[in-house]
Amino acid sequence: MAYAWRWFRSLIFVGQMYLMMVVLGIVFLPWALVSRQGALTACRTYCRWVRWTAAWMVGLRTEVRGTPPRDEVLIASKHQSFLDIILIFGSVPAGKFIMKRELMWAPVIGQYALKIGCVPVDRGKRGQAIRKMVDDVEKGRQAPGQLIIYPQGTRVAPGTHKPYKVGTAALCEQLGQTCVPAATNVGVFWPRTGIYRKPGLAVVEFLEPIPPGLDRDTFMQRLESQVETASDRLMAEAGFETG
Repeated sequence: MAYAWRWFRSLIFVGQMYLMMVVLGIVFLPWALVSRQGALTACRTYCRWVRWTAAWMVGLRTEVRGTPPRDEVLIASKHQSFLDIILIFGSVPAGKFIMKRELMWAPVIGQYALKIGCVPVDRGKRGQAIRKMVDDVEKGRQAPGQLIIYPQGTRVAPGTHKPYKVGTAALCEQLGQTCVPAATNVGVFWPRTGIYRKPGLAVVEFLEPIPPGLDRDTFMQRLESQVETASDRLMAEAGFETG
């Protein structure tokens, strides 16, 4: 009975979360269309809303540890669910993502993504998009901010292993920027799929920055070691046995 009640509360939470995405998207749209700051404000407002409602509706508290970067850096994070996106984006001043090009045509979402500086990528043409982005940065056309990427390329459930892609090292090398790794345990409470949200404390933690200039093998080993070790620690803290 208790599980059924928590599942019902989770359903209400998820429903209002997506409803508020539409409401805020429409309310902020006039400002967002003419100003990047308007789009960023709308997205950060939504992040605060999700965190606030998660705490009192389903008992899921959230915390950001470490020092969120404010300079132009590359954030390479563990990705377990939508919640780590909310926590990371909401804690930095100008976050942006490499996104699938199809999302450009999604109502409201596409307009906001482009306005905050997200980089659309065709499937199978990630390298081409990265080269264009580097060129835009050099010529001052790319919006400044923190580029958020997921080295494993997709959401990975707690306890599941998926290799890290070397493209992260290539991107860091080409941009010449510091890389800030980020770990998380959000998947213990907010799964990749499904409705149920488990109460507890979901954490994203920014880790020790990795300076530019390392060779690719050294960079990838350091990145994976930092992120996986810290994520395992956070998941153990949440009561999940990583094995």
